[in-house]
Amino acid sequence: MIYLLDSNIFIQAHRAYYPLDVVLSFWETIKELANQGVIYTINYVKNEIYRNEDELKNWCENNLPSEFFINADEEIFPNNTYVDVINWAVSKIKNPYSEKAVNQFSSTEVADSFLIAYALVDIDERVIITQETPAPNAKHRIKIPDVCNAFNIRYMNIMDMFRELKVTF
Repeated sequence: MIYLLDSNIFIQAHRAYYPLDVVLSFWETIKELANQGVIYTINYVKNEIYRNEDELKNWCENNLPSEFFINADEEIFPNNTYVDVINWAVSKIKNPYSEKAVNQFSSTEVADSFLIAYALVDIDERVIITQETPAPNAKHRIKIPDVCNAFNIRYMNIMDMFRELKVTF
């Protein structure tokens, strides 16, 4: 099983729940799991994290192996999974999503659609780790869990991943 981390795992942890200077064991565990090849993410998540010149970017650059950030384009475009994900979102305009929500979801500035498309290439071996929760009636934002549910892609939050991996602190 490959666990694919959403950018909010890093960003929310760093900013709110597990600051880099306080909860060192969380970040050490992320580093260990990355080095063991248990967790990964994609280049679009890297772009979201690296957009800010901050402590999180520096930590990622200095602690995560280069292969941690997978070039998703190599699989999602030849397999048309990105097209499938975007077509699904477009088909939902006005029921339930706004055009603005679909445009944001399909933007290259947001990793969500690419992360989902990457997981979709091999749904038996890839699970998305996100702190988002389902919101099937949302109009203004497409949530990862709702798209995962539509495509039968497994997802969970970071604590459920740790439980599944039997990681404790």
